[in-house]
Amino acid sequence: MKPTKGTSRSRTGTRRSHHGLKPLTIHKDEEGNAHLPHHATPLTGKYRGKQAKDVAKRTVRRVKKLKAIS
Repeated sequence: MKPTKGTSRSRTGTRRSHHGLKPLTIHKDEEGNAHLPHHATPLTGKYRGKQAKDVAKRTVRRVKKLKAIS
């Protein structure tokens, strides 16, 4: 048995209003590298001016992994 009053298009659209994709916000550090907010810069590994990740270590690991695959 169907409900006597169906959901109107307006109500359906209002419910779905939060389903749309939102644009990414991209920040730049003092060196001009782009990164996501509250994340370290992937190129330099810095977060808020301090070194957070060892980028050289990560690249060595990636190169070793690629050599093992090929």
